[in-house]
Amino acid sequence: MLELQRVSLQLGDQPEDQLLLAEVSTRFPKKHFAAILGPSGCGKSTLLKVIAGLREPTLGHVEWDGRNLSDEGDMDPHEIGYVPQFSIAYDLLTVWESVESALRLRVRGLDLDAQEARLEKILGEVGLDEISDREVRVLSGGQKRRLAMALEMVSSPHLLLCDEVTSGLDPKAEDEIAKLMHALSRRDDRIVLSVTHSLRHLALYDSIVVLYQGHVAYHGPAQFLYHYFGVEKPEELFPRLAQRKPEDWHRSWQKHRNTYYAESKLDGDGATDAAELEDVTDRPAAEDEAAKKRIEKLLKKAQNDEDAAMKEENEDDEDDDGEKRPARKKRKAVEHEGTPSALAQFAVLLARRWKIFFRDRGGLWLQFALLVGFPILVVIFALDGLPQIKNLNGVVSGNFLEQMKNELVQKQELSRTGSLVSGLVMFQVILLALMGSNNAAREIAGERLIFEKEKFSGVRPSAYVASKAVFLGVLVLVQSVWMGVFVNVIVQFQGSLATQILLLTLVNGSLTSVCLGLSSLMKTAEQASLVSVYLVGFQLPLSGAVLALPKALSMLTQPFIASYWGWSGFIQTMRDTRFYEAVLSVTQTTPAQVPLCVWWLGCHVLLGLIIAYTGCKNSRWE
Repeated sequence: MLELQRVSLQLGDQPEDQLLLAEVSTRFPKKHFAAILGPSGCGKSTLLKVIAGLREPTLGHVEWDGRNLSDEGDMDPHEIGYVPQFSIAYDLLTVWESVESALRLRVRGLDLDAQEARLEKILGEVGLDEISDREVRVLSGGQKRRLAMALEMVSSPHLLLCDEVTSGLDPKAEDEIAKLMHALSRRDDRIVLSVTHSLRHLALYDSIVVLYQGHVAYHGPAQFLYHYFGVEKPEELFPRLAQRKPEDWHRSWQKHRNTYYAESKLDGDGATDAAELEDVTDRPAAEDEAAKKRIEKLLKKAQNDEDAAMKEENEDDEDDDGEKRPARKKRKAVEHEGTPSALAQFAVLLARRWKIFFRDRGGLWLQFALLVGFPILVVIFALDGLPQIKNLNGVVSGNFLEQMKNELVQKQELSRTGSLVSGLVMFQVILLALMGSNNAAREIAGERLIFEKEKFSGVRPSAYVASKAVFLGVLVLVQSVWMGVFVNVIVQFQGSLATQILLLTLVNGSLTSVCLGLSSLMKTAEQASLVSVYLVGFQLPLSGAVLALPKALSMLTQPFIASYWGWSGFIQTMRDTRFYEAVLSVTQTTPAQVPLCVWWLGCHVLLGLIIAYTGCKNSRWE
């Protein structure tokens, strides 16, 4: 049984702060299908989030099978399914692939045959078995809602929460989804709660909860709904609510609540709490003799049930030898497959990410264009400078006038060559930083809602971030190695090519990692992209490679500027050549040593991953 006891939720801690839920007390027995109705903004979705553990109530608590969730923790992922208003599937996956990945992320211990059998059963139950090979992006609205339910059914949850799953559908699709939820409530002792604005399917619901500005105005059998509010048509219900204050509706319902509960099956096993029934004697209807007899009967039954429960508990607490042992209720173990390990989830998430990557033709073409185009762009700017780079030998000969002339020419060539080398190195660094921004800016923010849903279902943030890190790491390695090799073959930079590629990889990796962290903190993919572009834009001026910064300012900014460390380390690889002297002749910024550059860039990568993990661990449903 699911029971809410005086659940209240306030936005702040001041008396004048908005009250989203006010002393909500309801109960739902097993095999129960209930609708949660009310005007927009009355707290329907908030109530589901409180039940799901996504929001902590200010007062009161939620009980599930006798467990106080406030004291004993949230429900296990296998116990609850949550179908939110937003899409929770990837457009480029098929229906089968979507449900399969959900199954492999949430349930362990199934071999391939068992997985296939369960997938076929689930898709058959929700009516998607005939279109299992279709991609999600071509599904209709009703089919996507069926898919959302299929994703939740992989772990056979005992409680299924559905938030506005029929909104925006045509009448036929709405009827089908409502009947599907009703059918799911009749299997495996399941409770299904559906937030809806529609009153089209009253006959399907076992009970109706009406919320008005966070207060419960009614919770009882659907057939008594119109009679209770004194209306005849569905469209008259919400205007009728507006005729009284929400507190008045709440007090009125408190007086009549237990009568409706007793005459329906909302008290689960038929027992009604004696303390709750005491309020019924205060209502005028109790003057009726028949009502009095019925109340006395219910009170007596409640007392008998309480005595029986106490006796059973005492028997459980003591065995034949008089030895104490845990009560039966506490000993009962929950039988389920369990959540897969973080490593298993990582493997599923990584495989799914590569599958989506190769199916995204637009993304593939963009990656190819950046991979090929950026190195070519660097080389184009180097073509006119190649002769000076190759002939820079520092040898001066001839008479005094010729030597003076040659020295002047060489200084000019040194300056042009230094500018060219420094510019080419920085150009590579900035382009790789831009690649890093493109790699990761939208990676988490663009699918944040899907991840939040999967995290709620048991996916570990560590597995999710690790799969992103490995996927992006492969992109970074390919982009950086190709950039370094292609440019070096044509420009013929001196120094260690391996070290240069390492530094370019770390620059790309640092911006990729930091932008991944930013992506985990942003509310939308657009925000993440914009912030990441600004981050890359500040790399060039704050690096000091073009214009030297004031010493005090450079000490504050340089540790955080990846382009400075990439540029410095690359220049240092040419320390034993005239290229290094040429660069120093045109810049006032002293390049840092290679080990220090590698260390700082590695710190950037690590910092970005820590931010990404922290951002993913924190909930961002709103």
